[in-house]
Amino acid sequence: MSELEAAVAAGVLGAEEAHRSLLQATVEVARAIFRAKAASVFLLDEEADELVFEAVAGEGSGELIGVRFPAGAGVAGWVLTTGEPIVIDDLTADARFNREAAESTGYVPANMMAVPLLVDERALGVLSVLDRPAESQIKLAEVDLLGLFANQAAIALDLLQRARRARDVLAGEGRLAPLARVAAGLEDGDGDAVLELLRVLEKLVA
Repeated sequence: MSELEAAVAAGVLGAEEAHRSLLQATVEVARAIFRAKAASVFLLDEEADELVFEAVAGEGSGELIGVRFPAGAGVAGWVLTTGEPIVIDDLTADARFNREAAESTGYVPANMMAVPLLVDERALGVLSVLDRPAESQIKLAEVDLLGLFANQAAIALDLLQRARRARDVLAGEGRLAPLARVAAGLEDGDGDAVLELLRVLEKLVA
């Protein structure tokens, strides 16, 4: 790998890690604000039509990253499909709750708040907050607050997806890798070549 390719790769991987950290911070703060046992962000994998645990705070934080289930399943699937937030105080009484899927994660919540992660009206995933204190009564302002967390998470998730697409292209399955090799081999105008490479990268991940 040339120095230019290595530099671009390092930048892409660094961006991916930064966006992951932002997602993780979002769920940790959301969990703390609502005094919940757990909070999580699911990413929609459109090709597989699955929701994937992308960030988790609290219960299951050590085991759930990367776990998948059908995109239409459970309460999270309903939120993703409808694009509507939801508050459920008793999950056992709600037909949308997929207990089997919850049991497969090793944690079965009693109550739940969930909001879609929207970018330009496109649902990227779902932010959920599980098991608030039993005495807690959800107020409209708290739902709005969760929406603010969702906006933050959606931005981070969108950037994470862009970084991953750039990483995949850099791995050689697109146009960036050969362009980087050509640019790196130029004797003159290296600065212009780098700028052009970044323009191409931006277009590919837009």
